[in-house]
Amino acid sequence: MIDTIKQHIAELTDFYTESAEELEVFRIKYMSKKNGIVTNLFNEFRNIPNDQKKEFGQILNQLKALVETKLETLKTKVEDKSAQKPDLDLSLEAYSRPLGTRHPLSIVRNQIIDIFARIGFTISEGPEIEDDWHNFSALNFPEEHPARDMQDTFFVSDKNVLLRTHTSNGQIRVMETQKPPIRIILPGRVFRNEAVSARAHCIFHQIEGLYIDKNVSFADLKQTLMYFAKEFFGEQTKIRLRPSFFPFTEPSAEMDVTCSICQGKGCNVCKHSGWLEILGCGMVDPNVLENCKIDSKKYTGFAFGMGIERITMLKYGINDLRLFFENDLRFLKQF
Repeated sequence: MIDTIKQHIAELTDFYTESAEELEVFRIKYMSKKNGIVTNLFNEFRNIPNDQKKEFGQILNQLKALVETKLETLKTKVEDKSAQKPDLDLSLEAYSRPLGTRHPLSIVRNQIIDIFARIGFTISEGPEIEDDWHNFSALNFPEEHPARDMQDTFFVSDKNVLLRTHTSNGQIRVMETQKPPIRIILPGRVFRNEAVSARAHCIFHQIEGLYIDKNVSFADLKQTLMYFAKEFFGEQTKIRLRPSFFPFTEPSAEMDVTCSICQGKGCNVCKHSGWLEILGCGMVDPNVLENCKIDSKKYTGFAFGMGIERITMLKYGINDLRLFFENDLRFLKQF
């Protein structure tokens, strides 16, 4: 029996593994409470003659200590190897991850900003929750103007707090805090209480521009818009200004560009007119300047505003405005 224990000790001296599975087999073989070698030898101890028990007990304890030391040492090795194992299997074939794209509204917004930045316009922004003064009154909207009606405006708490209906509120805030010359563009999200359809939405985006200085004329406005149209739609683009009315500009106009689809020849998109309306503009009304403490006899200016959704629809031939808000990957992956 003692010779058998010595044989086990000799075998254990050379045993080594870094496999968790092999180490578990080793533990069961020697230390299992049912049929483990060490367990069985301790059970045989009572059958050993008295004159051999001391020697048998010493060598048996030596075997047990060696097994426990091996288990502890090899367990540490296995755990260290597992911790160093890379998370990636470098033998696998490479695969590509799908990449996102910019939203078409963001693409067009950035293009418009870049065009006006080249001629000295800087970006300014105003709050989306606004008061009546900055959204309506300072912009020369009379009390009875239809835009103040609940059918057009989302009021937050009362008649004085609302979701802005245009980014013009940012123009007022800039004119109140800065002295001319002022040359800014104001991109942002606006809200109007309208039924959602293919041509309208209760949320949309605008970019407005404002330029105030001495001796600013309608000719400056025309040249600025001509530059934008040619840079955005192409050098062959022509513009047309039609008289219109806005409370905050006088005189006012709406600007058309030659249809980019038919090149002005006439098609279904432009209703066979050859022209597409893209923005409203005009000279800043003297009352607006005076409301912001700017001397209207010394300074003049122009303003313009366009809907980013409408420009994007014209640029990419999109016929349903709701697509911009649905987050359909089939639509967004095209840009």
